[in-house]
Amino acid sequence: MSDATERTAGEKSKTGLSWLFKVGTWALTLLCFYLVFNRTEATAALEGLTVAEYLLRFFQDADWTAWLMVMIPYSLFFFSVDSHASWRAIRWFNAPQLRLVQVLPIRASAYILSLVNEQVGKGAMSLYLARRHDVPGWQALSTMVMLGLMEIYQLLFFSGIGVLIYYSLVQEASSQIRLDVILPTVFAIAFCYLPVHILFFKGVFGEFSKIRNAQIFRAFRQARPIHYLLLLLFKAPNLLGAVMVYTFALQLFNVDVGFGQMLAFLPVIFLAAALPLPFHAGALLLWTVLFPEFPEVGVFSLIMHTFFVLFNAAIGVVFLPKANAELFDRANAKGS
Repeated sequence: MSDATERTAGEKSKTGLSWLFKVGTWALTLLCFYLVFNRTEATAALEGLTVAEYLLRFFQDADWTAWLMVMIPYSLFFFSVDSHASWRAIRWFNAPQLRLVQVLPIRASAYILSLVNEQVGKGAMSLYLARRHDVPGWQALSTMVMLGLMEIYQLLFFSGIGVLIYYSLVQEASSQIRLDVILPTVFAIAFCYLPVHILFFKGVFGEFSKIRNAQIFRAFRQARPIHYLLLLLFKAPNLLGAVMVYTFALQLFNVDVGFGQMLAFLPVIFLAAALPLPFHAGALLLWTVLFPEFPEVGVFSLIMHTFFVLFNAAIGVVFLPKANAELFDRANAKGS
């Protein structure tokens, strides 16, 4: 009876924390939108316009045809690079026999699930490896965790290069938030952590073997330093492409932002987008903080992100029949 009571109390506690988290994230999201709206309203008032009139003029002046001609090829390019990096990691740590053409439909279909949650998309990749290649779920998920870590380090690496080269631009943008102090500090911490991380999972530190030997960290135990470097290089074209695309797209929307600013700030904005806030509200607010003279870029970022995820999901729809065949038809054949 006491065990049942404890389980019930534990479930209620988890439910309470879950609701508290949801309420907190939505409250922060509403706060971000409120701050963005206030900034936009203040800028519009200086020109004697309402927010709606100000944003309507912003979007009417854009070259939408040229924008589409940039966004569609970049989305296809992103899919190719992303699939290749995932394929390499899976071959190293899970299924050496895997071919790139086998990864493409599963990676594309995962974009559909990513509309709901990025982690659900990674779960679909793990399910494919479990059903098609008999890779235990936790081991497959460990590779997804490895890829996620390198996505973060890719953003930090290129943002660090941008901040180093264009530090004067960072200082100019630090009037509201001391980015000239915060960003170098974050880069230094990340730089110091990575070698400790690698040594830890190589067993150099004798303690914490229970954590190190967990199945979800299997990819970290197998990875060598060259794997970290190669994944960074494999993913690099996507970020460099994003910097060029965003720079050009902003020009099409008559926002004068240079390549240097994008190289320094866009990776940081992408990191903010990874926060568990609906509508990527953290990135939305950060856009207006980094570019206070153009508060409308917050709405611009929503359009960019929405098109990107929807087009990627459309790629997934094209590959969905093939993915279903890989996931279910062969699994059923194996079971019978």
